[in-house]
Amino acid sequence: MEKKITVLIVDDSALVRQLLVDMISQDPELEVVGIARDGVEAINLTNELAPDVVTMDIHMPVMDGLSALEYIMKKSPRPVVMLSAFVSKGAAPTLKALELGAVDFIAKPSQFPTSVKEVRECVLDKIKAAARSRAKEAWERARRARPPKKEVKFNSETVRGGKVVVLGASAGGPRALMEIVPALPEGVPASIVIVQHMPSQFTASFADRLNAKARVEVCEATDGEELLAGVALVAPGGRDMAFEKIGGGKARVRLLPTVARYGASPVIDVTMESAAQVFSERAVGVLLSGMGNDGAMGLGMIKDVGGKTIAQNEETCLVYGMPRAAIERGIADEVLPLEKIVEAIVAHL
Repeated sequence: MEKKITVLIVDDSALVRQLLVDMISQDPELEVVGIARDGVEAINLTNELAPDVVTMDIHMPVMDGLSALEYIMKKSPRPVVMLSAFVSKGAAPTLKALELGAVDFIAKPSQFPTSVKEVRECVLDKIKAAARSRAKEAWERARRARPPKKEVKFNSETVRGGKVVVLGASAGGPRALMEIVPALPEGVPASIVIVQHMPSQFTASFADRLNAKARVEVCEATDGEELLAGVALVAPGGRDMAFEKIGGGKARVRLLPTVARYGASPVIDVTMESAAQVFSERAVGVLLSGMGNDGAMGLGMIKDVGGKTIAQNEETCLVYGMPRAAIERGIADEVLPLEKIVEAIVAHL
């Protein structure tokens, strides 16, 4: 019999702990091996039980989830999924957790605005994806020193307008984007569009965090906004992002009701398909770490119209679902480690 995925639940709420135990215990592939009520208990039980996955609340007494996460990732790195309140004030600590090494995050079960069946599917899918992730390898890679990146600068002779780069990501994407976006050179001669599966309450905060580290301007997209070279737009959560031609080789943003199931919006396929239709061969599609297969179809449409397509390689992906879907279909022109992706993007502009 195949070994079960062992899970340690960490939460100071007895209700949330019981909800998670009930959900996880119904799945034959998963087993709850321990329960902790604060960060100190989480560290002790992680050392004692060596669980395959830890679910971690953020706000707890004695020691909070961020402190416990940071300690675990330094001393005994393993997949950690954060439990987050899906409200705007929960965005900053949750995004910080992803930077510290958490694989993904889920809403606290008591806060899901949807059916019990969808809640359970989302929780279990994310735990299983975390168990398959390369959390330890990704963390160790992030800690290794890297040689300084070669500076790329553009001048008026190298700028060819009307291009767009669409970066699509899900689980593991925030960490990848925090490496890619700050490495984009100032004056990059293309509009940058970032489609990261993320709740609507989080995307503005995520855009602000990227903007603080980037050399290009980064902001959350608004409906009707014109795409500009050297500006990166983050697709708002809960909506799908498309483009509309406005003449002179220009385009503007159109925000649409999402076609996604809970937790998987904005839909990357929608944005990449629209990029293919509006920009044709002037589109570059990049598919980064994430679970599932969102983006593979859209990346294929960019390739079909003569645009360039890039997928992150397995070795540097935290979760190798979306890039693998594209690679297995023969859609990716280039399969690259994370640190080579910016160089490839620039080469296609």
